[in-house]
Amino acid sequence: MKKNAKKWVSVATVGTAVMTTIVGCSSDKEGTATPAASASTTQAATQTKAPENLAPLDLSIMLPIFKTNFPKDDGPVTTEIEKKTNTNIHLEWVPNASYTDKFNITLASGKLPQIIYVGDVKNPSFVNAAKSGAFWEIGKYLKDYPNLSKANQVIMNNSSVDGKNYGIYRGRALGRNGINYRKDWLEAVGMQPPKTIDDFYNMLKAFKEKDPDKNGKDDTYGMVLVKWTGQWASGFDIMKLWFGAPNKWGVVDGKLVPEHQTAEYLEALKFMKKLYDEKLINQDFAVFDSAKWNDPIANNQAGVIVDVTDNAARMDDKIHAALAKDGKDNPNIHYVDNMIGVTGKNGLKALPTSGFAGILAVSKSTVKTEDELKRVLKFLDQMNEPDLQTLAGYGIEGKHYTKDGDALVVSKDTALLESEVEGLNQMLPFIPEDRGLKVKQTPLRLQTTKIQKEAEANIVANPVEPFISTVYSQKGQQLDNIINDARIKFIVGQSDEAALKAAFETWKKSGGDDLVKEMNDLYVAAKK
Repeated sequence: MKKNAKKWVSVATVGTAVMTTIVGCSSDKEGTATPAASASTTQAATQTKAPENLAPLDLSIMLPIFKTNFPKDDGPVTTEIEKKTNTNIHLEWVPNASYTDKFNITLASGKLPQIIYVGDVKNPSFVNAAKSGAFWEIGKYLKDYPNLSKANQVIMNNSSVDGKNYGIYRGRALGRNGINYRKDWLEAVGMQPPKTIDDFYNMLKAFKEKDPDKNGKDDTYGMVLVKWTGQWASGFDIMKLWFGAPNKWGVVDGKLVPEHQTAEYLEALKFMKKLYDEKLINQDFAVFDSAKWNDPIANNQAGVIVDVTDNAARMDDKIHAALAKDGKDNPNIHYVDNMIGVTGKNGLKALPTSGFAGILAVSKSTVKTEDELKRVLKFLDQMNEPDLQTLAGYGIEGKHYTKDGDALVVSKDTALLESEVEGLNQMLPFIPEDRGLKVKQTPLRLQTTKIQKEAEANIVANPVEPFISTVYSQKGQQLDNIINDARIKFIVGQSDEAALKAAFETWKKSGGDDLVKEMNDLYVAAKK
């Protein structure tokens, strides 16, 4: 890489998304920049310079790759990106399977590229390096860029380390979770899509009792669940919010409390027990493999999955494939539909994902000055433009794809795509969203995109998402197991409410009280 011959004054910055609300939203708070006046003046001067007056920015980027072939530095798509962004890009590809090891080795060496993909922002190696000043805090700078300034504050908070942002998040659907159900079954039992928790219960009951597949047999049930992980994939973690329970942690009288210590959480558990007792859910849910989650839907055994709403399209495809094999398919209809959720006493509440898939961190050892940082951030901002999203995602029109109306038709030359295109999308932040061209979408997939966006207005974020907990790193698995085991036993009738609450007391004595204290200390510190 070429070195910039100019001498620069290094500027220390503190730019962070600080948690301010019960749902973990954050707002940028500027820290001290030295000197503030000259920094803003330099910034204004930099932004008024025409790009053609600046030499191309040398930019090394370390990214994961999922294929054995990958785009080269002098490839046609990489070259076109360089032209549009006034850069000289060097791509350091690392096989995804060994990325974590390579990342840790690179971090330890101190010889970092300008931009490095960080898959796990809670990785101790990264956290320690970030806190030691190895990466730029970028929160305070984002307001000056047309796309990055629109970063979602919940995702900024989620992707931070103790409230400080050491990279640009790679955005993913935040409002992804919801309800997927057999639309044809609902029509068969003469019901409308559920609006309330009671409606949802009645749908599950009808799917068990009213022969929704019309085969004359008592062989269906309402909802399929998989073994409980204690994470959002359990299904329960989506449903508990309908009852007003918090997402992992809630704020009561200004203090953080774990979700299982709330009355709403217990109410949600009692609802799950009711579903189990009435055999509206699979009785083997505690050991049911998530790899087989969709099978009961495709096999006409169950009618509902509470999970990511984009699963509806995969379920629908699976049903179509099964019917086509028997010569019974109708390709013009959807057998599955989806929705954000149902309303409880507090309205519609949705469980968010983290909203990001890793971050793109900027090294302080190779990006030494604030002015250099601003050029790197400008590049990352430009990569959010629709034409660059399309370019990095699908390549060049006429070479890697053609157009059918507003939709893409991707080349069938897989070797060409692997060697010139695939993998470049790993450097796309998708802030504020994916605005590039897309392959043709079915009505169900278009609806899924729509409701996932709408769900963002109803999410309940986890207020402790950015915190690095010493107690949890030591005792987290043990503490989670206590809660997971207790709630399973309660639902399947192996314990009563008194035994459940006794398990909650065991949690407190096994390190839970220490965790609550630590989290509250971090919470108070983050608000200062």
